[in-house]
Amino acid sequence: MSGVVRGFLGASPAPLRELLGVPAPAKLNWFLHVTGRRDDGLHELQTVFQFIDWCDEIDFELRDDGGISREGGEGLPDDDLCVRAARALRDFAGCRFGVHMRLRKHIPAQAGLGGGSSDAASVLLALNRLWGLGLRRSQLQALGEGLGADVPVFVFGRNAFAEGVGTRLRELELPRWRVLVAWPGAGLSTAQVFGSPALTRDTPACTMEGFCKSLKRALAENVPEDHVQGDHVRGNAQAYVQNLGAAGPGSPGSDFASSGSRLASASRMIRALDFGVNDLQRAASQQLPLLQDVKAWLEARCGSVARMSGSGSAMFAPWPGSADEVPRDVPRSWSVRVCSALNRHPLLDWAPEQVASSQ
Repeated sequence: MSGVVRGFLGASPAPLRELLGVPAPAKLNWFLHVTGRRDDGLHELQTVFQFIDWCDEIDFELRDDGGISREGGEGLPDDDLCVRAARALRDFAGCRFGVHMRLRKHIPAQAGLGGGSSDAASVLLALNRLWGLGLRRSQLQALGEGLGADVPVFVFGRNAFAEGVGTRLRELELPRWRVLVAWPGAGLSTAQVFGSPALTRDTPACTMEGFCKSLKRALAENVPEDHVQGDHVRGNAQAYVQNLGAAGPGSPGSDFASSGSRLASASRMIRALDFGVNDLQRAASQQLPLLQDVKAWLEARCGSVARMSGSGSAMFAPWPGSADEVPRDVPRSWSVRVCSALNRHPLLDWAPEQVASSQ
């Protein structure tokens, strides 16, 4: 058994030298309400985050000289979120080690899928292991807040109802469902979208309890479950996310035996997504009119209303087809994927909830 696997399982006291194929999953926002604007210019939000199996991958190689370096991620600045996360953790912990990272980007940038924030969170979680720091999850989340508003939810590791600037998190059990995600090959600046005069900033606040009641009604019919068995498989991001544990009680599974059950699941997810809207979508569409084309394309193929994730420019809709039934008429320069929603972050077990007692 390699040193990498021993490190994952926490079975070896020896220092790790590398961690390979560490996943950084994307996220979707079921809805995103802007309920106000604070005196410091930041916005008060309410949203629901769910992870999906569209992942970046990062390799980590220990450096003994304290240096931090990164390769890959074409087009990213030298001081990107991965590097900044590693430096923040090293300085906070007073660690003498460094790291060389190899980043393989798959999640589009400025798409509202949280790719950069997810990379930063996976760096915090992986280096907590590689460097043997043993920091609590809450400490890593606090470090994440200084890097970006979406970083804490990826460290939190659970699908969540979020409030404030998106960092007050409460765990949610959400259905596992299949979703078609489309990105039109162009990104959107989060700052520009939030600064738009077309943005609604006074949406009435909802409650997590109200959301859960609405979700329960939408999923009231019995839905087949797909329980994924077996230990986590190590070594690449796809293996991680395909071997995560069973869906929660009453949740749609990631695969159904018949097209009829897939259609029924998609229909229930359409009802579930009726709760709320994305308040940023109107402003984003004014800045990137191509979003209207993405919306129309998705709705024609999924038979449901498409929604933008985060501050855009990716959109999604429940997918009634199978995982390998990707539409063939994808416009050139677009990225389109059939994704499965996850019930937890692949690295959930990589940080303790509290410091272990010394006995």
